[in-house]
Amino acid sequence: MKRERPEEAAEGSNKLHRSSGDLQTAATNGSESVQNSNSKIRKGTECPYLDTIARQNLDFDFEKCCVVSLSPINVYACLVCGKYFQGRGPKTNAFTHSLETNHHMFMKLDNGKVYCLPDGYEVEDRSLEVIRYVLNPTFKHEEIASLDQEVTWARSLEGQEYMPGLVGLNNMKNNDYVNVAVQILARVVPIRDYFLDASNYTSCKSVLVQRFGELLRKIWNPRNFKGQVSPHEFMQAVMSSSNKRFTIEQQGDALDFWAWFINTLHQHLSGTKRNKPSIISRCFQGELEVTTEAGTGKAKEPNAAGQITNVVDRVPFLFLGLDLPAAPLYKDVMETNIIPQVPIFDLLKKFDNQHTSDDIKAGRRRFKLTKLPAYMVLHIKRFTKNNFFVEKNPTIVNFPVKNLELRDVVPVPSGKGDKVLPSKYDLIGNVVHDGKPGAGGTYRLHVHRKSEDAWYEVQDLRVTDILPQMVALSETYMQVYELKAQY
Repeated sequence: MKRERPEEAAEGSNKLHRSSGDLQTAATNGSESVQNSNSKIRKGTECPYLDTIARQNLDFDFEKCCVVSLSPINVYACLVCGKYFQGRGPKTNAFTHSLETNHHMFMKLDNGKVYCLPDGYEVEDRSLEVIRYVLNPTFKHEEIASLDQEVTWARSLEGQEYMPGLVGLNNMKNNDYVNVAVQILARVVPIRDYFLDASNYTSCKSVLVQRFGELLRKIWNPRNFKGQVSPHEFMQAVMSSSNKRFTIEQQGDALDFWAWFINTLHQHLSGTKRNKPSIISRCFQGELEVTTEAGTGKAKEPNAAGQITNVVDRVPFLFLGLDLPAAPLYKDVMETNIIPQVPIFDLLKKFDNQHTSDDIKAGRRRFKLTKLPAYMVLHIKRFTKNNFFVEKNPTIVNFPVKNLELRDVVPVPSGKGDKVLPSKYDLIGNVVHDGKPGAGGTYRLHVHRKSEDAWYEVQDLRVTDILPQMVALSETYMQVYELKAQY
């Protein structure tokens, strides 16, 4: 065996000390290189895990909370399995998930950036833009302007065709009364255009406004991965804003929700100033002249001159209530229940300033329209409540789908110099109540798709075409009419 000389041994010892120092330096440089690699942005061709993304598993409709910690802060979506996890650093839930399941692609939900874990570098690729668009759909002004000009159909990942703007809404338990209201608001053009452009309400701090805008943008999304939308996040905001007056579990009244929702939207958009206009008031608000006859209601007390006279008030309204005639108590000759019918024109005579409405508290009143809204909401009062139960009136209301001319029924306001103002309306939405009142009933909707001049029936996830003649044969509960600008 060859023996080392002392000088060689000493040199080797020095080499050993130098190599250990070099290793320490290399470790330091290595940690720096790891930090640099963590902050590096790589293209999709440089990431070996980009093709593991499974779009069919992605669903951004539900509440964005970590499935482990239930925290909504700093949440990432796993693009392989679709679950939500918090954080991306070491010892975080997303980091642990990437090691345990070999899922490496994660998207931060508040900005749409995609990271590869556990390496930690950001990935940029054109294919990720489609996922970002589904997460947060955006619309250009020219796209919004062309929504009613072209008949548009889209296709989901499963190959199912759907109509952007007319997709099914998931009924998670008993929220169909909310779904019909959302579907109608999605057909009101000024409200749709306003909420599709997120810059209109970016400064609004209301969670309800933000969630409703997100829901409308998802409904009108032409690149959705599936042919329906779940209003889960919107319902969470509704329950929070209404102090659980309207919930997913308990069936509610469609008109009660409609009245609460549009009033709340108006308050949040206008900054709680009642006289400040908003997109809601510009669409739905009209004005009534209410005359209380002398000796009744607020006209009981004498005025400053000591006389008891009629009291005339001008009050704004967001919807009009129509009273149905009482249903018959007896069966006909064939021993079957009689289902009466009444024209909607007879119900509208309530506002001709001649018919008197009696109320124990409000007194005898007459109503006259002094300002017509751009979108007129009519409520058919089908339910009457007494001390024991709620009764439903089955009377069928006959109404025209197009060209409802108010001028033929009631006096309408005129412009300056007795200028004739438009007073003809077209129906765009018809809410129908089926079944018994209360928890035993369900809601469905007839909506008009303007781009192809066709009618569709929507009940939660089911969307089917329907003849216009069939729209008027249902137990209508609420209607929305659009004022025609020109005859």
